[in-house]
Amino acid sequence: MGAKSRSEQASEAARSVASNPYVRRILEDEELRDNIRVAFEAAKNAYGRMQNGNGPAKALMDDKKVQRELRTAAESLREASDQLRGKRRGGGFGLGKAILIAVIGAALVLILSEDARRAVLDKLFGAEEEFEYTSTTTPAPETESVGTSS
Repeated sequence: MGAKSRSEQASEAARSVASNPYVRRILEDEELRDNIRVAFEAAKNAYGRMQNGNGPAKALMDDKKVQRELRTAAESLREASDQLRGKRRGGGFGLGKAILIAVIGAALVLILSEDARRAVLDKLFGAEEEFEYTSTTTPAPETESVGTSS
């Protein structure tokens, strides 16, 4: 009675696969499946091009299409592995993006608003003293020129 039947072994294997978090993520995440599919197709295409009769080393070194397909496969596999580990690339709004938007916004405010420019300059260099110029000297009296008439 110690031996399990094949159907019991199969149902136990199915239960263990269904409880695996990686398998569940593959089943639920369409983008992950697309990345895996793209990586497989690119690797298959590269393998097919390397079987052209010249040898794989020559194909790897000379054939730009093989290199592009392998690069595509590697990038898709990297994205898939990041997704499996729970890392999302480019989907979030990170601190770097927030700082960049804040700097651009501040620059636009300073460029477009004279009041904001004046306030920043006052904070940096102190308030500008406003004054009116009044002359302390009196203008010289105009003298009539005595001319000789001819």
